Amino acid sequence: MTNDERRTPRRPVFFSPAALEAHGGSYDPTEALHAAHGTAAVLVHAGRAAADPELTHRLVELVEEVGLSTVAELWSERPARTLPGALWRLYVLHEWVRRVPEEASREYAAGVRFTAPNHVVAGAAEPPGPDEVRRLSDEILRGVFVGDLAVALERAAAFCRVVSAGRADIGEGEKAAQGAASVLAMADDLAACARLWRSGTLV
Repeated sequence: MTNDERRTPRRPVFFSPAALEAHGGSYDPTEALHAAHGTAAVLVHAGRAAADPELTHRLVELVEEVGLSTVAELWSERPARTLPGALWRLYVLHEWVRRVPEEASREYAAGVRFTAPNHVVAGAAEPPGPDEVRRLSDEILRGVFVGDLAVALERAAAFCRVVSAGRADIGEGEKAAQGAASVLAMADDLAACARLWRSGTLV
């Protein structure tokens, strides 16, 4: 096996409970739980240990490579304040910014005046247009694998707080209010995960 073969993450195959039954297997929730936490730990620790820019890039682009539905199969059902729960939220945030950078930057820019300290923590360039917000999202997710994971989580939390404030300000109706509240809840969960990581209890 070459070094490249060892470094390259392979796309896993996941089956829903119904698909497993169709293939003659059975669905074990305990195994699914272990798989969620195990893959999250392997991904983070392997990425941080490799010090390989190419691997880091591929991990940042994981959703592009394997699809959001595959990532959801892995982590979306885990509690928010766990490592797989945190990774799921970071990848969803990154994918949202990647797909609609104009919307993300509009909401972010609108929120800056309400929560300037969080804007500083998030670290977006000025003015925070689509390209700047997209770069910030890349930097935050790259920080999961390079540098201090707690800082990456705190930056993501700060980013969410700014977006939440902006969405509440420029959005209209109950849907916008619910969306702002949902992003604010994500911010609280990511900030809690940063504290758990620092204490060595984020699993």
